[in-house]
Amino acid sequence: MTTADHPLRYAPFRWLVSGTTLNLLGNGIAPIALAFAVLDLGGGASELGLVVGVYALADVVAVLFGGVLGDRLPRTVMLQGSAAAAALVQGVVAFSLIGGWSSIPLLAMLGMINGAVGALGGPSSSALTQQTVPAALLQRAIAWRRIAQNIALIIGSGLAGLLVVWVGSGWALAVDALTFALAAVLFSRVRVAPLAAPVAQGGKAGFWSDAAAGFREVLRHTWLWLLILQALLYHLFYGGASSVLGPIVVGDSLGRPAWGWALSAMMVGFVIGGLVTLRWRPRRALFVGTCFLALTAAFPLAIAWSDSLPVILVGAALHGFGLEIFSVGWDVSIQQQVAPDMLARVYSFDMIGSFIARPVGLVLTGPLAALFGSQVWLTVVGAVIFVSVLISLASRDVRRLQRTVAPAAEPAGLGYP
Repeated sequence: MTTADHPLRYAPFRWLVSGTTLNLLGNGIAPIALAFAVLDLGGGASELGLVVGVYALADVVAVLFGGVLGDRLPRTVMLQGSAAAAALVQGVVAFSLIGGWSSIPLLAMLGMINGAVGALGGPSSSALTQQTVPAALLQRAIAWRRIAQNIALIIGSGLAGLLVVWVGSGWALAVDALTFALAAVLFSRVRVAPLAAPVAQGGKAGFWSDAAAGFREVLRHTWLWLLILQALLYHLFYGGASSVLGPIVVGDSLGRPAWGWALSAMMVGFVIGGLVTLRWRPRRALFVGTCFLALTAAFPLAIAWSDSLPVILVGAALHGFGLEIFSVGWDVSIQQQVAPDMLARVYSFDMIGSFIARPVGLVLTGPLAALFGSQVWLTVVGAVIFVSVLISLASRDVRRLQRTVAPAAEPAGLGYP
């Protein structure tokens, strides 16, 4: 690939990737720091599930508003506002822990607010990639963006356990707040041509009519709503296994830093998968990606059946590799098959469908693990992931959807160095 056809040639894409990468650096630290903050305040699996669950619930509630607003307002404005608000809220969380006046209810309340403000910018962030590069470079742009973000998560997750041990959870979360603030500055540099306002159905303009139009667009594509349902099952079961049982099971058997290294290994799998998608662009990318999605069962099964760090790291890496191959094919399919002025709304329904069951799973994981045992429940999680992938592969639409080959024309409004 020459310099002339590289996505990083385009200034809007560079600023977008820089901002989202910086966000992900902090976000790699935040879940680990928050988990051990709850444990240090006297909480257990149920309390940790509650704190993470209310964050996820707020994310689900707010993301639809983020999707509609992302198709109505400039998406760069949505990103800037979301990042700035998240910096403020996460800063309060950090200072409460540093100052010694925090509590589990306070962490839950602030986490709910942070989930809401973060969700407002999520659909715009995903939809904006298409506006920053020519259509012919879309898959490469998606892959490069995900590689950069996953490298940031590797660094953040790897440092998280060490930061918690060295300086405490509060200062680790202060780093996350700083990354949000700096990302807001970077997002202000993204310059793209504005999209036309969404056309209301039946001549009626309004939030709910816009949301309904986005929902109908989802239902129009069988592969889209089917894989959203598959993701719902994935997050219902895997979310708790990763966010609740993972830190406890791995932390107790191998030490707190080991969980950070496990998450870093998963990110390494993501990066390797991203590098593969830079060169390998199968025509039936969605089918191929869904096949690789079965590898995500490896991580919960490794946690369940091994107390060996190398085995857990391999399981985590396979999880990340399989999910990344799928994710690139998924993003390319959405951005090629959905109209540009519908993208933020479709991404919001993708996020809602993916995460709406996550709060339930997070809250129930602790009690279910106590009832059946952590090993049994983690085994159930791995089995559900694998079987749900097989069900998705039974769909003809998933197997036959083909990516389009776009001309190498440049979209209007792109910046250059």
